[in-house]
Amino acid sequence: MLRKFLDGLYTLSGVLAAAFLAGIAISIIAQIIGRALGYTVDSTEISGLFMAASTFLGLAYTFRDGGHIRVGLIVSRLTGGRRKVVELWCCVSTALLMGYIAWQAVLFAWQSFEFDDISPGLLAIPFWIPQSALAAGLVILTIALVDAALAVARGEEPGYDKNSEAALE
Repeated sequence: MLRKFLDGLYTLSGVLAAAFLAGIAISIIAQIIGRALGYTVDSTEISGLFMAASTFLGLAYTFRDGGHIRVGLIVSRLTGGRRKVVELWCCVSTALLMGYIAWQAVLFAWQSFEFDDISPGLLAIPFWIPQSALAAGLVILTIALVDAALAVARGEEPGYDKNSEAALE
């Protein structure tokens, strides 16, 4: 049941990332149409915010699917217990680092909410809204890293190894 929830969380994160990419296209089309009709549409600001949301929300999905670039010069040459120890160290140390960064991103978004920070552009968007997408993406990536570390510790194939053979071809 937990596996189904986590896979659903990673998929939802990926779908949201794709939706924000589509939002970029829609905002640019709106700017083009607005310009033709004599209206000002600030697609630059909203596109930048959508790009940040798309990037960070797509991290966990891409990691789980094995889409991130990994340098396996050492790990690929190891076998058995040595490989497991190195993989586990990589997953745990990265989860700790990303957990710290995610915590700081959550605090940053919360402070922007408390101080009512507003973007300086035409749209005057409260900064906590796009910062929340960034923080959510980092939190979900941290969860995916812990999930991968647990899989490695149990001797299972972590999700990021699914496409490792395809990347070598």
